[in-house]
Amino acid sequence: MKILAFGASNSVHSINKKLARYATTFFDHADVNLLDLNDFEMPVFSVDIEKAQGIPAKAQEFMDILATSDLIIISFAEHNGSYTTAFKNLFDWTSRLNGKTFLGKPMLLMSTSPGPRGGKSVLETALGRFPFHDGKILASFSLPEFGKNFSETEGILDETLKQQFLNVIQTVKGTLAV
Repeated sequence: MKILAFGASNSVHSINKKLARYATTFFDHADVNLLDLNDFEMPVFSVDIEKAQGIPAKAQEFMDILATSDLIIISFAEHNGSYTTAFKNLFDWTSRLNGKTFLGKPMLLMSTSPGPRGGKSVLETALGRFPFHDGKILASFSLPEFGKNFSETEGILDETLKQQFLNVIQTVKGTLAV
């Protein structure tokens, strides 16, 4: 199974990339592609830029990666209650290639933040939006207070949250029959 995973942030210290990476460790024998959104920098989306220059090659590159993936794991950073600019720009450009951006691929959507809501606003936005772009959302998870509840060596520290996360992973695995 090929897993595409990324934190929907361009921070080099992205806690969401750490959470996405952590989630991939529960899929034995998977071929994991952990992306860095910094590898997909493009001009800020504009129909004027599209008309003058066309769609950037990086958008097609991202779409090609989506097409070859069996499972997409995204953990969203939240900026002012919504997607980060880096993710939104990538999403906008790739949706110009294909409005069904996620190509019916199974998805695990997550979020985390330093705060007590764990990025729930952006996660709710994605949960509502992605089905319109042919995302097949299997499960979702939000981890509050990342610094308190996560360790890079131990994973999720709070037992209740850890069990919720493991239940989400089991739901995904059960749906995929992994």
